Amino acid sequence: MDRLQAQALLEAVASGSLAPADALDRFAAAPYEALAHSLVDVHRALRTGDPEVVYGGGKTAVQVLDAVAALRAAGDRAVLVTRASEEAIGALRGGHDEVLVDGSTVAVGSLPAPRGHVAVLAAGTSDGPVAAEAALTARVFGAGVERVDDVGVAGLHRLLTARPALDRADCLVVVAGMEGALPSVVGGLVGTPMVAVPTSVGYGASFGGIAALLAMLTACAPGIAVVNIDNGFGAGVFAARVARRITR
Repeated sequence: MDRLQAQALLEAVASGSLAPADALDRFAAAPYEALAHSLVDVHRALRTGDPEVVYGGGKTAVQVLDAVAALRAAGDRAVLVTRASEEAIGALRGGHDEVLVDGSTVAVGSLPAPRGHVAVLAAGTSDGPVAAEAALTARVFGAGVERVDDVGVAGLHRLLTARPALDRADCLVVVAGMEGALPSVVGGLVGTPMVAVPTSVGYGASFGGIAALLAMLTACAPGIAVVNIDNGFGAGVFAARVARRITR
């Protein structure tokens, strides 16, 4: 349940179209639903504006299905599953009509009307899975999304041709591994709010993304927020919230 749904319930009671007892029954499911293996936070959208997301890593397909079903029953918004296994993805496709899959990220249900615009840039093709997680997260969380792939600094001309996409965006997500230079370069071209995502892509001294993380944290260009290594989800949430606020 989110704030709009709660408001609709209260308005229905006020107009007489819904009995107070029926409204109370719907609120009584809050603030969580107890499953055999999880306590699903069905009121997170009411508190924060965004529903709980199912992290698929370490969960069985049955656990993922149960959590998604609980969240779908509690509201009419799409449910996001990140780091889903192939088994869980197959189960979701078999159990739901509207399933959108990008890599290991899954959206179950109808996507919301877009508010604001997010551009997700990936330095290299190897950064694609993290960029995909960021992009689908931002879309499920309500923003319109545009992908700009393979525009790393080793071929700067590729980034320059993508300048119109940078200018259209209300918020940027910039994903890069190796030395993590792309966010600093983009930050020198535009003044758009940006969240940078270091990835674990790279050879030995990249230390699994530590080099990119430190480079982004110490970037010369101002106005860059940085999330954890490979955390496309966190970046997508951040960007969607920025974009939605801009268009309120």
